[in-house]
Amino acid sequence: MTLQQQDHYVDTNGIRMHYIEYPSDGPTIVFLHGLTANAHAFDGLVFHGLAENYRIISVDLRGRGLTDYPAFAYSIEDHADDILGLLDHLKIDKAIIAGHSFGGLLSFYLAANYPERIDKLIVLDAAAKMNPNAGEMLQPTLNRLDKIYPTWDAYINEIKQAPFSDFWEESMLRYYRADVKTLDDCSVTPRPTLANILQVAYSVANTPWDVYVDTITHPVILLNGLDAYTMGEPLLPDEMAKETVETLKDAQYFPIDGNHHTMLYGDGAKQIINAIRGFIKP
Repeated sequence: MTLQQQDHYVDTNGIRMHYIEYPSDGPTIVFLHGLTANAHAFDGLVFHGLAENYRIISVDLRGRGLTDYPAFAYSIEDHADDILGLLDHLKIDKAIIAGHSFGGLLSFYLAANYPERIDKLIVLDAAAKMNPNAGEMLQPTLNRLDKIYPTWDAYINEIKQAPFSDFWEESMLRYYRADVKTLDDCSVTPRPTLANILQVAYSVANTPWDVYVDTITHPVILLNGLDAYTMGEPLLPDEMAKETVETLKDAQYFPIDGNHHTMLYGDGAKQIINAIRGFIKP
């Protein structure tokens, strides 16, 4: 890919927001990533598959701009206000929004509450009804993460192994420091990060997202990983994703090989890009 990445900052709603842009003469896709370590890899996947024909803008939700606080500390209303502020700054009246995981739920919220700003929705692994047992599924993984990632470098090195991690490079990775805790021996652990993710999972599972989804009339494509994640069934089970699509007025559903993590490393990545291309082509 020969396009030149451009890093930008914009002051909106009292924070300085960081976003990355790959300019193009094509339609604009604003990408809202998830909050886990896979987030930047999904951004890279979309970029590598679409940037030749589309203007890609990826918003840094992880650190919420240049603040010292992680994204988990802010409400979805705060995030929505930030995205609207960015669209205003870029003079974008309507955008294609592509959201992964938490970013997908944020996309649903934007479409339901600000429909005039949205053209189409691309949603990855973000069914409106999340597995209500997500917390119990993740807890065993949380309990052993300090053994898997005993140091900060071990955590970052794992993140860098993702095939598309070159998209955000160091500009993204440094924000993970806002979510980790320094231990007495000067090592760090990502466990507080994932404990926060656990809280978010419980909150999302108990939020009536289907109330928002029921009002959305935009064209939507919902892609959902089919394979088991962590301790068993997917965080976003197939039947819940299908229920979401049935609720939407104009939606397509694509089951993808892999799960929330492994779909990046195999045929699932190609399936995601091919499905998105077919959905957003003029």
